[in-house]
Amino acid sequence: MNLELLAVAVMAGAANWAFRVLPTRARTDRLQPGGLLERFLSATGPAAIATLFVAAILPSLAVEVSRLLPVLVGTAAVIAVYLSRRSVVLATLAGALAHGLVVWALG
Repeated sequence: MNLELLAVAVMAGAANWAFRVLPTRARTDRLQPGGLLERFLSATGPAAIATLFVAAILPSLAVEVSRLLPVLVGTAAVIAVYLSRRSVVLATLAGALAHGLVVWALG
């Protein structure tokens, strides 16, 4: 395994873990409404998805259509569902489903 790829995967995993755990440990009852920390915590969902996206797309950046097409379709599904529904959860599920279906269809 490439050491640089492993380093990126570890950093992405650590950032993803931090974005998921730290908001649950924060004392959100003391936050000022509309304050800096509240805005930061509300951005952790999209930031976690961006972290996972970067970690997932790095190995797939190839000129082979069979490797790039699932990433493109999955990304398009995430963007389309998020823009239409404003739901990070539904966008993530739609992207995973679209990616999986393209991988399955390509065999």
